[in-house]
Parts: sequence; structure tokens; C-alpha cells
Amino acid sequence: MRRLWRYLKRLLLGLLVLVLLLLSPIAYIETACRGSVAPSNYVSILPAEYQRAESRTYLTYPEWHIVHAYDDYAKVISTGDPHDYKYIQGITGFWTSLCALSQKSAEHGGFDWTTKQTIYTIGVSFTAELALKGLYEETLGRVATWIRGQDKSSLDRLSAQQAADYAKFLQQIPWYQWDFDRDITQLSAANSRSFRDRERQFALGIEFGFKSAYADVIKSAVASLGPDALTLRMIITDIPVETMEQYEDLLVISDENGQITIETPRYRVLTSLLQQLAVAGADFVEIAGNDGIMLSAISNNTQPDALFSFPRQGYLDQRHLISLKVADLAVWLRNNSNSPLRLEHIHDY
Repeated sequence: MRRLWRYLKRLLLGLLVLVLLLLSPIAYIETACRGSVAPSNYVSILPAEYQRAESRTYLTYPEWHIVHAYDDYAKVISTGDPHDYKYIQGITGFWTSLCALSQKSAEHGGFDWTTKQTIYTIGVSFTAELALKGLYEETLGRVATWIRGQDKSSLDRLSAQQAADYAKFLQQIPWYQWDFDRDITQLSAANSRSFRDRERQFALGIEFGFKSAYADVIKSAVASLGPDALTLRMIITDIPVETMEQYEDLLVISDENGQITIETPRYRVLTSLLQQLAVAGADFVEIAGNDGIMLSAISNNTQPDALFSFPRQGYLDQRHLISLKVADLAVWLRNNSNSPLRLEHIHDY
């Protein structure tokens, strides 16, 4: 009994240390990443029911960091192996970007507790996932590649394609709607029974099985809370109403003295739509009741004016987070073709 109790105490101590490590970034954000709250003088034009907190344009990024991390991972393993991905860099990128954005959001309404709960939950989950995956791939996974040799196995190639498809899927659809059970079935069907394929089916099968079960829990939680709005409203000018009939994702709500209220999809579709409208000559007055917005862009060099910049793994370039006034967004988009910056995503609210 004494020996059992001794092992149990060690286990509990280890779990406590693990929990403290996972929660330590939250403590850092809460103590070292507070910005100065500044009241906004902007008076929204859209009715209150169509307004979203301006701080959310900055605080949507952490979720997108996870999307980008999966894309980086897919890029790395398209030519390399999972141990070539820098898992610690993926984790620290999440928390360091959140620190900068937490400080910036204070100027635009602040980092509210409801948003914190969501971001901290996904941040801790993401950290645990990458830490465990990195621990495995840097040890047993790496040994399996030594045994395999230089030539990739069937499941190496399949898992690289699955990772690329998953990263693309996440651009518009929540992760928990991905069919992880299908991935498991595909792994089994393509298994050549080589050592590496057996190892890949074992490791990825456990990963996908856990994600499938976790996804079911999240689906139930989302169903009880109700999904987030999939559309938003904005006000634009300097474009004929008739011109907008060509955009099937766009709904014209009203036209008052040249200020046209439209309803559009959110997420990745919105980025493409705003680009098209800007090129067609439209200017943006207000988006979701706000006069400020953030976008991410890619370049091969540094951008001193960016809120935050960091390298993309596998691409040999950098991602920059840039804050703009909504009134300047169309001009930025129209001039972007002559800029070293490549637009990646416009963050809504």
C-alpha cells in the first residue's frame, strides 16, 4: 500500500505540474499583456443587432493561428517528415501573437471574459495537442523514419494529403465537422503492412480517434449554445447597386443616398468578396458597426508597422498582422498588387 500511495503521489504531482505548465501562458497573458483601455468615439451607422465588438477583429486571429499551423504542418510534411515541423514554434506563436493582440484589443473595447474563455480553452488544447504530437514524432516517430529509410511509405504520402485537405477545409468550416473516422478508414485501406505504415496507422489512428470523440463533444456543446452568425452586414459606397447582382454571396439590404447596406458571408469567403468589391471600385464605410479591421498578409521581408510578424514553416516567408481603418481597406486592397505584401485573410469580428 505504501508503494502504491508513493506512485499515486508521484502521478498526482506530475499531473499538477502538467496542468501548471499548460496554464502558465494564460497567467502570462493576464499579467503581462494588458493594454490601455481607450473609449471609442466612433458612432456606428448600422443598427445595434448588426454590430459586433471591434476588439474581435484582433481576437479572431488565435483561432486562425491554429488553422495556419495545420497548413504549415501540411506544407512541411509534403516534402519532409512530421519531426521536421517545429512544434514549439507553433505553440509559442499562438501565445506570443495573443499577447500582442490582447494589448491591441484594449484600445478597441477590450478582451472580454467570454472571448477569453474560448481562446484560452482552444489555446490550452492546441498546446497539449502539439506538445504530445511533438513528443511522439521527435522520438518514436523519428525512429520509425530511420527504419523506413529515405523513401516515404504509402501512409506517409496519404497522411500528407490528409493534412493538406484538412488545412484547406479549416479555411471556411469548423474543425469539428471534419470526418476523422474517414481518415482512419483510409489509413487502414492504404496500409501496405510495412513497418512505417503500421506505425503510422497506430499513431495517427490514436490521434484521429481522440479528435473524433472530442469533435462529438464540441458538436453537442455548439448545438446547445447555437452556432455563431455566418453572415455580417456592412456599408459600402461608390459602386452601382446593379453591379452587385453578379456576386451570388452578396445580398443588398438598402441604398440610402449612395450608402449601400449589404449582407455577406464571413470567414474566408469574405476576404475574396471584399477584394472583388474593392477592385470594382467600391469603398468601405463600416463593417459590422466598426471603423477598424485587421488583416494578415505574407511577404519575404519584415514589416515594421505590423502588429505582429513571425515566420511560416515550410514556406520560407513571414506572416504579418496589420491593423487598418475600414475606410482605408479598399485603397489598401487596390494597391496590393504593387506591394511586396500578399493578402492572406481579412479578419472579421
